[in-house]
Amino acid sequence: MTEKTPLLKFLAWRERKIGQRNFLLILSFIVGLCGGLVALVLKTSVFYLHETLLKNKSFDEYNLLIFVYPTIGITLTFFFTKYILRDSVKHNIASILYAISKRNSLMRAHKIFSSIIGGILTAGFGGSIGLESPIISSGSSIGSNVGRLLKLSYKEVTLLLSCGAAGAISAIFHTPIAAIVFAIEVLLIDLTRFSLIPLLIASVSGAIVTNVFFQDEILFEFILKDPYEVHHTVFYILLGILTGLVSVYFTKIFFKVEDFTKNIPDLRKLFLGGAILGLVIFLFPPLYGEGYLIIKAIFAENFSTVMQTNLNLELTNYHWFFYFFFVSLLLLKAFATSITISCGGVGGIIAPSLFTGAIAGMLFSHSLNLLGLNTSESNFALVGMAGVLSGVLHAPLTGIFLIAETTKGYELIVPIMLTSTISFVTVKIFEPNSIFTLQLAKSGDLITHHKDKAVLTFMKLKSVIETDFTTIDVDSNLGDLVKHISKSSRNIFPVIDEDGILNGIILMDNIREIMFDRDMYDTTKVSNLMILPPSYINYKDTMKDVIEKFESTGAWNLPVIDNARYIGMVSKSKLFSAYRNLLLEISDE
Repeated sequence: MTEKTPLLKFLAWRERKIGQRNFLLILSFIVGLCGGLVALVLKTSVFYLHETLLKNKSFDEYNLLIFVYPTIGITLTFFFTKYILRDSVKHNIASILYAISKRNSLMRAHKIFSSIIGGILTAGFGGSIGLESPIISSGSSIGSNVGRLLKLSYKEVTLLLSCGAAGAISAIFHTPIAAIVFAIEVLLIDLTRFSLIPLLIASVSGAIVTNVFFQDEILFEFILKDPYEVHHTVFYILLGILTGLVSVYFTKIFFKVEDFTKNIPDLRKLFLGGAILGLVIFLFPPLYGEGYLIIKAIFAENFSTVMQTNLNLELTNYHWFFYFFFVSLLLLKAFATSITISCGGVGGIIAPSLFTGAIAGMLFSHSLNLLGLNTSESNFALVGMAGVLSGVLHAPLTGIFLIAETTKGYELIVPIMLTSTISFVTVKIFEPNSIFTLQLAKSGDLITHHKDKAVLTFMKLKSVIETDFTTIDVDSNLGDLVKHISKSSRNIFPVIDEDGILNGIILMDNIREIMFDRDMYDTTKVSNLMILPPSYINYKDTMKDVIEKFESTGAWNLPVIDNARYIGMVSKSKLFSAYRNLLLEISDE
């Protein structure tokens, strides 16, 4: 008798002593705590690496270093992923969504540490990205692999994956409510009695890490100085439109750069991108790194600190230069982030979105103040962050709660809600999918809160293909066909040639009147009896395409082909049976 492994012994003990529901609650706390610890390690490491690399440097040394450091960081990240990790560098939210929809929520175990290392190398050396995506990727991978190790179901693994993300978000911003909303709105986890309590526990455990370990200078926070003025409401509505347009710009630039660089050889892309990024940061130093220190300076309205430039220091006294500088930052942040990620860096777009939103809000308020309207530039900067975050992520609730919680209160909740909602509505006019879901939507891999569409995304064509249909050679005669019919339980017979190319199908109902006429056995060719199917299913079709073909033709069976070669058949009955079983599997118990 084979001796049980320690894991199997533990699972057997757990099944006797701890109910499945309580076990999930315990795991959600542990996974959320681990997500928080990932945030602690990554944020703290990058903070002190920044301090070490640029501490006590002269003005000339500083300028040279911020030019070369980002290239060094991207290069180190590239060689780490290509030659040590030997795997994809995708550590973003889109890869998590893909794992949920197409990999049964299973993420590669190396992403637990590779996201951390890649994020430290990229952001620590000044790459113009955010650390949120690699932190969330690592936290989600912890949850996914814990679930896989403990042999949990798809639904339970998905829940733990989301708990890792919630714990990470909660720790990064100290926003436990926003972390839950993020899991529901961005990762598209259904808010049910099955998921709510574990997400709450994971989010709280992530926040505990922040309270116990994080230092104040590492945290991102906002101190409210000016109250909300009701008569400024119309300006917050206009800010919503502005941040919506900025969000569209951010998304378009991101994918334009990605499309432009994807066909460039890796090494050329690495050094060309590094040189461009270094030049942009050299001219506009606030683009160096995540940008949270710049956001804090904007909140404090300490613009002289922000306006560090190597263009011409004497120009900083001119008001037109103020606009030129900050508009340049607003436009170039999306470009710098895209270059960093497309050329091999590991990072995300949440921090750059907040950076861009803060500048958009501040500039809008500053312009109003020139007209004598006396608005709070720090408040508008904060609300602008919510607007751009909501627009880029297509997640207005996440934008609202994340930004509202950073104020340690909800004094600005009304303008935040207004601006976020209007920004989201504005973006949807131009782009129906978020920066995370755009490519997944194009490939048919996007899950949504729409149950029917979600189930179709989870379904795999190969799981419903039936291969027990008897094939008939196109050169056969009726006699050969009858012999095959006698041995088959099916009433459809695909007709193929010697290369496996599907020529047509034979329906037994169509030959019933002649199949017992022996005089026709040798003279009647199969090619004269076959008909063309009402449609063909291509092996690369999405399940949505398959359903549409069944609906448009009214057929009960359709052949599957790959480059015209016959693969099998799909029946409507098996398709609907698989659909129902999967719907029950992913639905709340």
